[in-house]
Amino acid sequence: MKSPILSLICIACVLNAGALSMHAQTPDASTDRTAPSYDMKAQALLDLQEVNKKCVDLAEALPSDKLTWRPSPDTRSFAEVFLHVAGERYAFLGMVGANPPAGFKAGEFDKSTTEKGHIIEALNQSWDFTSKAINGMSNADFAKLLPKLGPQANEGDVVYLLVADAHEHLGQLVAYARQNGIVPPWTVEAQKKKTAAAAAK
Repeated sequence: MKSPILSLICIACVLNAGALSMHAQTPDASTDRTAPSYDMKAQALLDLQEVNKKCVDLAEALPSDKLTWRPSPDTRSFAEVFLHVAGERYAFLGMVGANPPAGFKAGEFDKSTTEKGHIIEALNQSWDFTSKAINGMSNADFAKLLPKLGPQANEGDVVYLLVADAHEHLGQLVAYARQNGIVPPWTVEAQKKKTAAAAAK
């Protein structure tokens, strides 16, 4: 994303329009007293933790000389995607009042390093930041309106969009890995378990 904040605003507006349309089609939805089927806060944290683990595992499995590989000149390299994942956590959560680390510059972060150890450190540090920021949000915070994203947007939408974006970039990294003949570590582990189970029969 060349302009992540602008993209975020566009996505939020689309989501709000869809939500308003759905609400208009189901006028009796406001009478539904059923408890939510899951806790968005807890689910978001689980999803983001799993994405971070997979990003770190993939970065560790990747040969260092592949970190600058990119599928075409106009796309991000492996290193840039990993750092983009880390940097967007600061940018997104900054919109709900979480303060990014001193010196963080969104426009420069993607290209700040190609060293594997630094990339893994950046992923883990930004996950710690994300975990603390979301854990620090109350249910009321999730429902708090965020007019700059749209008339019905709230802070929970920002967390939702962060989860969706994280999964999108994980898929991008998996595609990059497969193009380079690299099987993601979690797939290798699943294949080992399947083989062991088959051998035990």
